[in-house]
Amino acid sequence: MLRVWWDIKGVIHYELLDNNQTINANLHCEQLRRLKTVLSQKRATLVYRKGVIFHDEELCWKILPHLPYSPDHAPTDYHLFQGLQNHFDGLTLTTREEIENELDSFFGSRSTEFYKRGIYKIVERWK
Repeated sequence: MLRVWWDIKGVIHYELLDNNQTINANLHCEQLRRLKTVLSQKRATLVYRKGVIFHDEELCWKILPHLPYSPDHAPTDYHLFQGLQNHFDGLTLTTREEIENELDSFFGSRSTEFYKRGIYKIVERWK
C-alpha cells in the first residue's frame, strides 16, 4: 500500500507499507507525525504561517470542510494515482528498491502544473 501527501508543488512525502501491513490508528498517527516533520523541512512556510489545509486528519491544522465520500467531490488522489497507474503499466518490479525508484522517477518527472491541476480540481469542486 502506498500513501502519498502532496500539494501544488509536488509530492511532499510518501510511505510504502510492507506486504500485509495495514493502516491502523497508531500507524496513521505515526505517519502524520513523520509528515509534519517533513513538512517543516520541505514546506516550512506553510507550517510556520499556519497555512496548512489538510484533507484528512487534524494535527493542529485547519481541516477542509468536505464530505470524504461525496460524489460531487472526487479526491485529488484520483488525479495522482491515475497517472501513477499509467506509469507502472507494463512494468515488472520485484524488489522494494525498484518500486521506490520508480515512484521517485514518476513523482520527479511530473511538472508543477500537473500537481497544481490536481489540487485545484478539488478547490473548484468544493466551491
